[in-house]
Amino acid sequence: MADFQGYIVLFLIWLISIIVMRAIFARPKTNIRLPPSPIALPILGHLHLLAPIPHQALHKLSQRYGSLMYIFLGSVPCLVASSAEMAKELLKTHETSFSDRPQSVAVDYLTYGSQDFSFSPYGPYWKFMKKLCMTELLGGRTLDMLLPVRQDEIRRLLQFLAKKAKVGEAVDIGGELMSLTNNVISRMTMSQRCTESEGAGDIKKLVQETAELTGKFNLSDYIGFCKNLDLQGFKKRLKEVRDRFDAMMERIIKEHEDARRKKKMGDQDEKSKDLLDILLDISEDKASEMRLTVENIKAFILNCSDASFVSSYKTASSKKSAVTRRPLPKSLPFHNNPIAEQQLINQVNNHVRASGLDCTRCGLASY
Repeated sequence: MADFQGYIVLFLIWLISIIVMRAIFARPKTNIRLPPSPIALPILGHLHLLAPIPHQALHKLSQRYGSLMYIFLGSVPCLVASSAEMAKELLKTHETSFSDRPQSVAVDYLTYGSQDFSFSPYGPYWKFMKKLCMTELLGGRTLDMLLPVRQDEIRRLLQFLAKKAKVGEAVDIGGELMSLTNNVISRMTMSQRCTESEGAGDIKKLVQETAELTGKFNLSDYIGFCKNLDLQGFKKRLKEVRDRFDAMMERIIKEHEDARRKKKMGDQDEKSKDLLDILLDISEDKASEMRLTVENIKAFILNCSDASFVSSYKTASSKKSAVTRRPLPKSLPFHNNPIAEQQLINQVNNHVRASGLDCTRCGLASY
């Protein structure tokens, strides 16, 4: 038994030595002049230099190695731009070379193989979806068409605040602002509220879990020999979340298709379209530049939900600090005054119009 353990120790020493020697001496020969780079460790690359706060660590490294650095996040090569001039070179002058986003296991699986807009490779489909977002899905005409949805959600919030102010109860302003934005985006996207409706808790929970999974550090994305290993149990959670999201979207799409069928037969009253209706119209349009698949539609809805959740959290946090500096009065000026209430709804709507789907647009652009 002791001899066997000795062989194992010798084998491990030999294996580690081979990895270290290959990392030091077996670098690929190239004539490309690469930017300055700190000394990297085998396997980890420069990950050890990014602790404890990555953006502060990168700033310190840029002061030593310049505004353009070449680092390895595990096995993944990265360029780090630390000045406005370098950022312009990468994002504008050489835009086409740096347009693709890095692929991750979580995002690729949840978006049905990167069939969404935010993480799809730069090419004809991405250009088509960008044009579609700017002209149809997230354009001013769509925002104006869905104005009643925003007004209804704002009215609900104001009535809730008036009720709480009347009885003198405390209100979680941050939570209510997040609920407002999420409900507006959810209703504009697929005519479903994130609160007070059947399956509302599932929608909110799914979006939160998706944002959590796509933002977590996954060894498989950065360490080469871990690519096909699931050391953190990600694949099981990803499958569970996507299966639940898929079942929810299948139900919602079926409801929309049934409503569209009844509308064509004249059995249902006319109602405003949501983004899902517009996407279904495009998928059925034979003259369209590109035909959208069901997976494209599901993945795009996931993008919108994810972007709105993250953006609404940031918006709620900033607005909460402003509201807490001006406490809610016992009697609100619009209480029992329809004209004042409508004026306040219009004022809030102008803000929601700017930070609602525009917030989603910014969220999609920042992915």
